[in-house]
Amino acid sequence: MTIIEVKDKASAKKFRDVARYIYKDDPNWVCPLDNEIEAVFDPAKNNFHTHGKCARWILVNEQQQPIGRVAAFINDLKAYNYEQPTGGMGFFECVNDQAAAFLLFDTAKQWLSQQGMKAMDGPINFGENDSFWGLLVDGFTQPSYGMTYNQPYYRAFFEAYGFNTLYEQITNHLDVHKPFPERFTKIANWVAQKPGYTFKHLKISEIDKFGADFIEIYNDAWRDFENFVPIEKATVLESFGKMKAIMDEKLIWFAYVNDEPASFIIILPDANQMIKPLNGKLDLIGKLKFLYYRWKGVSRMRAIVMGTKQKFQKHGLESAIFIKLKEYVLPLHQYDELELSWVGDFNDKMLAIHEATGATFGKRHLTMRCIF
Repeated sequence: MTIIEVKDKASAKKFRDVARYIYKDDPNWVCPLDNEIEAVFDPAKNNFHTHGKCARWILVNEQQQPIGRVAAFINDLKAYNYEQPTGGMGFFECVNDQAAAFLLFDTAKQWLSQQGMKAMDGPINFGENDSFWGLLVDGFTQPSYGMTYNQPYYRAFFEAYGFNTLYEQITNHLDVHKPFPERFTKIANWVAQKPGYTFKHLKISEIDKFGADFIEIYNDAWRDFENFVPIEKATVLESFGKMKAIMDEKLIWFAYVNDEPASFIIILPDANQMIKPLNGKLDLIGKLKFLYYRWKGVSRMRAIVMGTKQKFQKHGLESAIFIKLKEYVLPLHQYDELELSWVGDFNDKMLAIHEATGATFGKRHLTMRCIF
């Protein structure tokens, strides 16, 4: 077996093709778009390169067949916030061979050690945690857009190598046609009618204003979580730019209290139902297929992120936003399911909101750490 660092277009193609080889017989897997994988490693398309660095490798067998891959990265804004300098590893794929898996882990570890790191978190993304983040250990069904999917045997590799769970990522699902619990609905309707409380859906024509409101709410809502780093405007604009192709303005809502940005939820149609037939290729034929499936419509939505300013977190704003959403979604007769964005097992408030809506368990991912 030989490790090869990705340095050119040919090795980058092999890096992407590893996943196609690993999951060729798995009907649940959805191939991520090639251009979105490459965007992570492109300094012109991923602003994390302005405050970090990354590298990636493929593993080939004696026949030069790619049988594994891994990436390693350092986010300078977070790496030194821990007890020991900590980098990240991700985009891990491997055949069912522990020796191969350990060689990939060793490669990431060696590179990170050379950069002064003493530990690595994984599998994570060189970017925000709404995509390519976590090891799937429960709920091996078709993933929604951005959610990682992997072989069940990966967990044994990570644990045997010395990774330990930092936290669990819980994803819950809502049946769109099932009424919200009575108490939830009563609170939501009461909040929605309170003087000074207003609710607005996103308008693309005012994207700068809503982007600024998002940053203000997000950075306040999450500021007390361990190792939180404020989100930057460039990151938000990148994210909104990626969403435009599938975005429905009326699935993205903001709540205001006396005109002050207070709460938001960002929901997108599940792009994976559109891109599954493309096998990662967004060439001319792929674009035509994508346009067809977007026109045809999808049956699942995914809540990407929610947030409420701390001083408004007991005001029931989230409940009212869900009611506003349902008022729009139900008459469409299109969507059957809403996948709520993963929530760390440390986030009791958000898990309580999920429970209040009547959501049911969907998937479990792990964010893990290996101390060198």
